[in-house]
Amino acid sequence: MEFNPYGGRAARVAVALVNTTETTAEALTAVVRSENMIVGDLDSGQADGVREWTARLRDVFAEPDKDVRVDLVNSLLADSACRPHIARHDGKPPHLHYSAENDSDPLRRIRAYTAGGLAHLICEEPGRMGRCEREGCHVVFVDTSRNGRRRYCSTRCATRVHVAQHRERGQS
Repeated sequence: MEFNPYGGRAARVAVALVNTTETTAEALTAVVRSENMIVGDLDSGQADGVREWTARLRDVFAEPDKDVRVDLVNSLLADSACRPHIARHDGKPPHLHYSAENDSDPLRRIRAYTAGGLAHLICEEPGRMGRCEREGCHVVFVDTSRNGRRRYCSTRCATRVHVAQHRERGQS
């Protein structure tokens, strides 16, 4: 399943930031670029800002109450100063951008992009935003499966849970 660029790629940037253990400016830039976001290099001050922003993104994924989750994303949108505009560049058809036109500040672009992505995801497919249900795992994900019933971050976590349940049943 693929969402629009903001609900899809931008939400995946949010997921990548929440799940990363990287902290340096270079590594955080690489994490964002690994999800195909075109962004300039972060400096150390901007990396600090990305880490603070990531903590807020994590709160969105961790929040079980859908209404509170909406409030958290609305706060992200307000604080990112998102100003949608229709962009035409690189031979692409007109499409929405959420950062200020011609804004090259990577931190502002990451904030706007991820806030817009989570907003689209919550409005279009709120049940597809998840956090791994295996105890002790804190990995978040956007469920792109066909049926939208993903409960674990990976097959590995799912297998661990199922094996533990099987062993538990065998001991009874």
